[in-house]
Amino acid sequence: MKKMFLLAGAALMTACNNGGTNAVGKINQDNLAQAEKVAEQSKQFPEIKFEETTHDFGEIKQNVKVETSFVFKNTGKVPLVISNASSSCGCTVPEYPKEAIAPGEKGEIKVEYNGSGKDAITKTVTLTTNTEKGTETLTIKAFVKE
Repeated sequence: MKKMFLLAGAALMTACNNGGTNAVGKINQDNLAQAEKVAEQSKQFPEIKFEETTHDFGEIKQNVKVETSFVFKNTGKVPLVISNASSSCGCTVPEYPKEAIAPGEKGEIKVEYNGSGKDAITKTVTLTTNTEKGTETLTIKAFVKE
């Protein structure tokens, strides 16, 4: 019985190898080139380079809104996407570009602070991006006087 199964298995394997098709020969070379290109691009990340990552408003009056912009450039080779911007408190409101930033192009993150608090304050804005690191942090500072 064992001999019969072994002979049947060997015959099946021989038939598959000899009578089967050559899978490598069926690969479309254009598709292979495109797949390699996509794989290579997936290893690339945009790079975000800010002119400054911290802004100090100096001395400001309490409950008076102030605003600044953080200018950046995509120094990478693929488009930069900022998918979210969140602040460390509701007193700080970030505004970010919703469209992709092409390689070599500039953009800006506007940050508005409502002047709440007292004395020295530090607030952060965290950007969620498609950079290799995945997040970027911006900081604002002020000394709030009554």
